[in-house]
Amino acid sequence: MYYRESGDFKTSYQADNQFISVYQDKILVSIIIFLFWLVLPLSVSEFTFQAILIPFVIYSTAALGLNILTGYAGQISLGTGAFMGVGAYSCYKLVTYFPEVNILIIVLLSGLFSSIIGVLFGLPSLKIKGFYLAIATLAAQFFLIWIFEKVAWLYNYNNSGAIEVPTSTSFNFVVTGPSASSITKYYIVLIICSLMTLITINLIRGRFGRVWQSVRDNDISSEIIGINILHAKISAFAISSYVIGVSGAMLVFFWKGAAEANLFDIGLSFRILFMVIIGGLGSVLGAFFGAFFIVVLPVLINVVPQFMGLAVASETVEHVNLIIIGSLIIAILIIEPHGLSRLWSIGREKLRLWPFPH
Repeated sequence: MYYRESGDFKTSYQADNQFISVYQDKILVSIIIFLFWLVLPLSVSEFTFQAILIPFVIYSTAALGLNILTGYAGQISLGTGAFMGVGAYSCYKLVTYFPEVNILIIVLLSGLFSSIIGVLFGLPSLKIKGFYLAIATLAAQFFLIWIFEKVAWLYNYNNSGAIEVPTSTSFNFVVTGPSASSITKYYIVLIICSLMTLITINLIRGRFGRVWQSVRDNDISSEIIGINILHAKISAFAISSYVIGVSGAMLVFFWKGAAEANLFDIGLSFRILFMVIIGGLGSVLGAFFGAFFIVVLPVLINVVPQFMGLAVASETVEHVNLIIIGSLIIAILIIEPHGLSRLWSIGREKLRLWPFPH
């Protein structure tokens, strides 16, 4: 079989701490990298870029940020959409005041403002948790949306009340605005998503990840053994909100092109939460699985009937999409609470132990 237990032995601490320890996993990751970096960008249509690839990468980054907070640190948040909005509006204001600065730097800096706001609204987690913390973050969702709508300074007093992405260049390539090509935008968001993923994986594998998971499993026991609960929870909110803020800036600047406050409403927060639940809490791979499912499912529901010659109304597509997602969430919570990433892990282990899986 492709996965074989024989031959995967560790003879040093360096080998045991490898980023990818199984040889077959290295081959698989190499194939995926080759596919997303070379094959797909050079072979897909404009529709595929705008409907699947670019939103998939952006939503994967947002789900990755939420998974840090909810999956690894155990802190429930329903304000993801609002924190994405903070990143988007911060990026817009930075571009307005510093138009000569590279847009990539501005996108990464915009996450800092989202991180600060996330820490402020994460302070209640020191006293409350569970359902009450979810309500606190939900309050942040409605409060921030109200700020986006009422404070005209945030959208430069535009009569439409929307932020409009200006045309900007990076390394002599037009990367934002109507004249920017989809393949350029795709590579930009892919670079940022890859950077966020590498940082997240290394944080989880290190001291931060162990502390977060300890607090998630039992915060009282963690405090007894000497873990600083304040630092653990606040750092989780800060880093999670930073990644989410960066994804919000990418959502507007490299996909939508313009945005109003209602783009970051509670529906977006729940969509990101569904990605994490379906993909798998406490799994980096689960963020990508969940984002891929949520992004691709509506496209398939819309395209497959057309391919078969069936006329399906757009509202029917939306309803079927919601029914399937809702049913799948219920099924996953009952059958496999750890989501699609756990199913992948089980299948992988069965291949490694073939022909005697258990």
